[in-house]
Amino acid sequence: MASEAEVSALKLVFLGSDPIALPLLDWLAGEGSAVARVVAVVTQPDRPAGRGQMVAANAIKAWATAYNLPVHQPEELTAEVQAQLASYAPDVALVMAYGHILRDEFITLPRLGTLNLHTSLLPKYRGASPIQTAIASGERETGVTLMRIVRKLDSGPVADVERTPIAPLDTAAEVETRLAAASVALVARALPRLQAGALDFTPQDEAGATYCRRHEKADGALDFSQPAPVLAARVNGLFPWPSCRISLLGQEVRLGLSDALPGAGAVGAVLGADAEGLLVGTGNGILRLRRLQRPGGKLLPASDFLRGFPVPAGSQIPSQPMPPLVAATPFRR
Repeated sequence: MASEAEVSALKLVFLGSDPIALPLLDWLAGEGSAVARVVAVVTQPDRPAGRGQMVAANAIKAWATAYNLPVHQPEELTAEVQAQLASYAPDVALVMAYGHILRDEFITLPRLGTLNLHTSLLPKYRGASPIQTAIASGERETGVTLMRIVRKLDSGPVADVERTPIAPLDTAAEVETRLAAASVALVARALPRLQAGALDFTPQDEAGATYCRRHEKADGALDFSQPAPVLAARVNGLFPWPSCRISLLGQEVRLGLSDALPGAGAVGAVLGADAEGLLVGTGNGILRLRRLQRPGGKLLPASDFLRGFPVPAGSQIPSQPMPPLVAATPFRR
């Protein structure tokens, strides 16, 4: 027999495909189960992954399987899939990094609607890469926004946000971990209010909207005529994917961490090294490359990297055009 908590808990369908949602799912399976009970999980189909390109389940499917929950993996939410999900009589659907556009018929299917967790402080950084783009753009704060889903990209009214700072040496990996935890705090605060009919929504300010896109390897180019803080933010924001890369003594070197220092030097010229990194001249200030990786090697602190790959002062690093990561309107696909 179901407990009183299970009877009163919201029936929740979760849609997601990225490990960032695992802390939230763990909370829903534990402490949060008194408020909402996951009745089904929708995630992307199994895809080839890793160097061997073996077809494998993603982390969200693995989580659902471990909890013996129904898992749906459609290429798109067809009428047949929507009928299957309707059979669970969900009170609410919660979306986080799912990767598919939802039809209007599904958005309105749950009794209390469909909510989305977006990892930026909307209306900034609508789109596919908000964490990386916020860091790469030099932001010093980001967060998770809970909103209702509408058909226009990440434009729904906002219920609540949970903020987190971005430190100068944060990469996308560290910020993503904090945002995963922030989503738990946000949902824990919001679901009881939703259940009580007390969760209010505020329209976004369209005048402040900006958009980002999926990143490609070409986005890792660096133009050393740009100011050092701009370059450092780009390096940190695009790690671990796609990572910024430079040509150093004829070899492609991947960059994992950097910061900016005051000073001056010829654009793209290696000025030497200090205890923390390789120093490179820019259009304004000095870029310090703190972690580097040669092809086939490990990502190393600069001191270890330079012991095995000495770089003479005066060596020149070519600049490359840096594709824009942010736009005032959605990027064309």
